Amino acid sequence: MTEQEIMDTARREFEWLHAHPELSYEEFETTARLRAVFERAGIRILDLPLATGLIAMIGTGEAPVIALRTDIDALPVHEETGLPYASQYDGKMHACGHDFHMASILAAALMLKERETRLRGTVYIVCQPAEEAPGGARTILDTGALEGVTAIFGIHARPIYPVGTFGLCTGGMMASVDKFEITFYGTGTHAAQPDRGCDPIVMTAQFVTAVQSIVARNISPLRPGVVSVTHIDAGTTWNVLPGRAWMEGTIRLFDANDRALVKARVEALAEGIATGFDGHAEVAWTTGPPAVVNTERWNDLARKTAVQEGFAVVDAVPWMAGEDFAYYQELMESCFAFIGTGPAPENHHPKFTVDPAAIPMAARYLVRMAEEALRQIQ
Repeated sequence: MTEQEIMDTARREFEWLHAHPELSYEEFETTARLRAVFERAGIRILDLPLATGLIAMIGTGEAPVIALRTDIDALPVHEETGLPYASQYDGKMHACGHDFHMASILAAALMLKERETRLRGTVYIVCQPAEEAPGGARTILDTGALEGVTAIFGIHARPIYPVGTFGLCTGGMMASVDKFEITFYGTGTHAAQPDRGCDPIVMTAQFVTAVQSIVARNISPLRPGVVSVTHIDAGTTWNVLPGRAWMEGTIRLFDANDRALVKARVEALAEGIATGFDGHAEVAWTTGPPAVVNTERWNDLARKTAVQEGFAVVDAVPWMAGEDFAYYQELMESCFAFIGTGPAPENHHPKFTVDPAAIPMAARYLVRMAEEALRQIQ
């Protein structure tokens, strides 16, 4: 295939993938579509126990081995873009750019296949399910297929940058993610006689106000941190004080020590407030991925490679969103980069869009990055 034919294919696949979004661990059509493109190109697909997602292989089959990764799942969002290739599935949308990631990786894989005989090692194409779950990276790692991989590279669409912009950070790129659930227990009573009970709604309100002081007074102002309460449920009617109130939220941080400290402070604050009102609190955590932090040598190579491919390279603003790409970083070196996809509402918005003109530059960057990484590992 010529490069133009490859880019035309990537554009068609981008539009198809956008129109057929599937949620985490439900990406059956998506996986079949990706598999078909790879098989038509003669790209080998590894035989792995994955219900959705896949790993393809290009190159010698021998070390050194690097990997290019894309996520493949969509979000439970009702699309409002009005695009001619808008989602055909109500309540499901590629609102985070995973369709763009897939199209870019597909183009890169097809280009690498065309020059396979010149590759000095092996490139794995990791099509990962369930990034939004999150945790799909774990399903890939659990197969053991990435053992022996020296480095893995990924990209993420960012609508805050115009097409042709490439963003990197020194230090944290994306934050660690933890979810908390807190239940405040009191004693229910008639709303006209609050003195006869113990009001968990008051405990909840106190916590929502006070929890912001954890970051403000415990974390260095030079290090970003976020604590957000996002969902509260208490009571069933207007004239009864309930016996319990429940809330959930998230913490986002870049430093592992800060992460441990904030979790401890959240627990202590919840119990302290509850005790002060003669109630008690229970805190439960769902631990998500750590922060995304690039390996320095691959960060440097990515910057040089992006310049060579004509990108305007910027020092990216760290993003407090999370990415389970971080799980790969626990086992291998890595680099994760932001790709400008044109002005649009923020990721996860129902009117989020990607300018497909960003696909060719992203694909060429990934190809050059893979080739140069293999040369440097020799």
